[in-house]
Amino acid sequence: MNHKIGFNPLSRTTAHRRAMSRNMVTSLFRYERITTTKAKALEVRKAAEKLITRAKEDTVHNRRIAAKFIQDEIVLAKLFKDIGPRMKDRNGGYTRVLKIGYRQGDAADMVILELVDYKLSDGKKEEKKEPAKAKKESKETSAKKAPAKKSTAKKTTAKKAAEEAAPAEAKTEE
Repeated sequence: MNHKIGFNPLSRTTAHRRAMSRNMVTSLFRYERITTTKAKALEVRKAAEKLITRAKEDTVHNRRIAAKFIQDEIVLAKLFKDIGPRMKDRNGGYTRVLKIGYRQGDAADMVILELVDYKLSDGKKEEKKEPAKAKKESKETSAKKAPAKKSTAKKTTAKKAAEEAAPAEAKTEE
């Protein structure tokens, strides 16, 4: 029986486990979605939820407590300015664990750990619109530039012909 086992040591030393947990929580707040093993996700989730609870109230004390765990100032600011206020009306359960199958090689159970209000970006629609505009602009600019290139090509060939003729004339004059 596992009486009073407070956390999963994940077969790592204390220093390695703490560093890994800090890095994974920082990545979770930076990208709002990470892929990891189930055991790691369940451990990271504990720390992340406590930090989000702290971030709901932006005080100097709460920032200092969170700064002990999150070393990146940009991510810390995002936690208190963006993530904390978004979760203001929730009483917990800020993260979600989605199973995605087994990792090839060692068959570890893989999951996606994400914030509950994470939304997938619809990059497909935006990408299709932008290249269409870019294609039109590139066609217009290439149409304008193409005649200019032809005229410069004619000038350079005319210059070369004149230079070749000039030395020949100079030789005949001498």
